[in-house]
Amino acid sequence: MKEEYKPTILIVDDDKANVESLERILKREGYDCLIAFDGKQGLDVLRKSQVDLVVTDMSMPNMGGLELLKAIKAISDEIEVIMVTAYGTVEKAVEAMQQGAFHFITKPFKRKEIVQLCQKALERVRLIQENEQLKQRIHDYENPRLIVGPSVAMGQTMNTLQLAGPKDVTVTIRGESGTGKELIAKELHRLSPRHDKGFVALNCTAFPETLIDSELFGYEKGAFTGADGPKAGRFEQADGGTLFLDEIGELPPNVQVKLLRVLQERTIERLGGTKSIPIDIRLISATHRNLEEEVKAGRFREDLYYRINVIELNVPPLRERPEDIAVLTQHFINKYSQKYQRPPLHITPEALESLQSYDWPGNVRQLENVIQKSVVLAPGQELQIQDLPEQIHESKTQGNYFMIPFGTPLDEIERHVISETLRRTGDKKTTAQLLGVATRTIYRKLESFQQAEKKEASDTSTSSEDDS
Repeated sequence: MKEEYKPTILIVDDDKANVESLERILKREGYDCLIAFDGKQGLDVLRKSQVDLVVTDMSMPNMGGLELLKAIKAISDEIEVIMVTAYGTVEKAVEAMQQGAFHFITKPFKRKEIVQLCQKALERVRLIQENEQLKQRIHDYENPRLIVGPSVAMGQTMNTLQLAGPKDVTVTIRGESGTGKELIAKELHRLSPRHDKGFVALNCTAFPETLIDSELFGYEKGAFTGADGPKAGRFEQADGGTLFLDEIGELPPNVQVKLLRVLQERTIERLGGTKSIPIDIRLISATHRNLEEEVKAGRFREDLYYRINVIELNVPPLRERPEDIAVLTQHFINKYSQKYQRPPLHITPEALESLQSYDWPGNVRQLENVIQKSVVLAPGQELQIQDLPEQIHESKTQGNYFMIPFGTPLDEIERHVISETLRRTGDKKTTAQLLGVATRTIYRKLESFQQAEKKEASDTSTSSEDDS
């Protein structure tokens, strides 16, 4: 059975006896407690730990209660603060409430008084958090961001998404950077029975190998230097909902082992902890890599691959679906025209043709960036070709083509076509599909190209030696 979430209260007071007394009272009520003996220590704890409520004395050395209150509110408005004051400093406590403190209590106080005050403050924290979550859900429903064009390639992806969304299975989303993998993941979450719970995302490349463990699994106090209090990891934060791991192919081997164990046993252990914590999440992963090739190369665990890849969703790059560009462009024009408070621009046919001819190495993210900049800088009510970046102009003549000189031998043409297609797609399987051949044919051709290059290099070296 999953244990109930326990709020964390930070007690700040320079009087050790007061701290220990208050800690005993609050722990008996089932709260987790952290302690600090002045405002500066308290601020350090806040920056490293997850805290719901701070109970702080008014008068302390180094940093007093009022100064600490201002620093806390600069960090987060969601953390409530109760001020503890002597009778003679009530005026300052009232001033603290005007600056954002929840309430104050005068010394000496009864156990019942401080317990009730903490309960009220934590209830307010809970209501604020629920209100923010509700506002976010309303915003997500009223402002859908997953815009799908008419292309067959994206239509196939959406069909799979619609079928997989309501099912509680793991999904791996594969696509190049900028194709909108996180938006696909959010849509899967929206369609799932877990849609009223949290969607928690983690980019596996955003943290060094030494920190990814603590981000995923959390930690207990003293787990490592600087771990001054317990912290829930992403698995616990996503409990009941969806955990989205972007760029899962970059996980180090030791974390892959832990992730596999979590998916098998549905429990986690925090760093420095010994207790198994049950978790109930749906895992959605994303990668720009071909995980099958990563498994063959020994960089990704095969057993983990099969666990996370019950359903695979392939998001095609924008260059393979130019018919979607008109729909996406109009969406971004409307979005940024509204944001920057100007009438929606009309895009000229010539400008749209340039956008459709461009290669888009940065995919939908790059298109959005180009349209945002153009909406800001376009002088008139039309978005014309000269309002687009210079490389987009050039694409109108180049298109999705590349030049091969007249009279080039057939074997050179083949080499150039395969190499250039591979350079643009970055993937052998996609290259094979585009060229209408088997993937093994691409492997065989690339190997023959390498052998030919080695032979040419060897012949050139021999020729140079003969000349000398």
